[in-house]
Amino acid sequence: MDLNVNLRTLSVFFLPFVLSFHSFGQQQPAGQQPAPAGPPGQDPQRPPVLAPPLPGAPNQVQPPRELPADSIRPNYVLGPNDQFLVRAPQADEINDKPFRIDSNGFINLPLVGRVRAGGLSVEELQAELTKRLSEFIRQPQVIITMTQFRSEPVFFVGVFRAPGIYPLQGRRTLVEMLSSIGGLQPNASRRIKVTRRAEYGRIPLPSAIEDPDKKISTVEISIGSLRDNVNPAEDIVLEPYDVISVERAELVYVNGEVGKIGGVELGERDSVSVAQALVMSGGFTRDAQRSKVTVLRPVLNTNRRAAIEVDAKRIFEGRENDFPLLPNDVLHVSRSYRRTVWTVLGQIAIPIIPYIVFVGVR
Repeated sequence: MDLNVNLRTLSVFFLPFVLSFHSFGQQQPAGQQPAPAGPPGQDPQRPPVLAPPLPGAPNQVQPPRELPADSIRPNYVLGPNDQFLVRAPQADEINDKPFRIDSNGFINLPLVGRVRAGGLSVEELQAELTKRLSEFIRQPQVIITMTQFRSEPVFFVGVFRAPGIYPLQGRRTLVEMLSSIGGLQPNASRRIKVTRRAEYGRIPLPSAIEDPDKKISTVEISIGSLRDNVNPAEDIVLEPYDVISVERAELVYVNGEVGKIGGVELGERDSVSVAQALVMSGGFTRDAQRSKVTVLRPVLNTNRRAAIEVDAKRIFEGRENDFPLLPNDVLHVSRSYRRTVWTVLGQIAIPIIPYIVFVGVR
């Protein structure tokens, strides 16, 4: 009896300690979070499978986009903010990795160190990196591929086939850029205007005009000079923010009693003569008043035109000097009413002449 009482007393005394010890064994280690409940059928001890990042996710690293090989010239001069891809199969530290030139013109490459890239061409930088790597690797091979150019725009405004803003991409001449954008439209003027900011220096042509107030220099360049000469001086090297503009071709207008009414392009000429304009317009009609044609010339800063009379008959006979027509002049050839009257009378009289003769004979 006493033994049963003692066992009962001991079990009551030790039971809370046993339960506490059991509960302690079921707790998670410190710092470890319980595994989240997964979808039905998934093993809770197995780590969840993460879905691939969606395209365009903010933290997704985009691979560098290589530019087409023909979009750069071999002597393209590198500068700040240019980005390129280095391929050096023997050097894993830099192989197939993109690098950007900093604002001071340097790049920091593992194994190679700090290298000045600004001012070097792509070929020169390849040679420099090959030389640096040769200290660690036998016969290294280095290939540089441009992935992004620095932003140095030039502006093409006016009657170009593809006007717009284009990256300068190194040392480019006017002819090269004109070729790359497709050239001029057929109705474009034969003279191109180039405007340059003063901070990039004066345009290196004798005919360039400087404007200190606007801090620019401008020059007009003939398309004929660029086309006809092998190495024309007018084929200048473009600078950042140059504005290349071209207007529609300047015209002289011919109307009235001519074969073809319309505009005559001046092209690269400053003027065209009355005789030339008439010939290019198909000449006179039968009823034209040749001894008195009128040139209507715009009066500066007004909407009026001044009338200038010219004797085209004497010009064609060589008895009078030809008269120059300027841009936007209108050459009007009037109808000769005296000639018209005689023409009408002749058309009426000719059919009745036989009857008059017959009556007279009788």
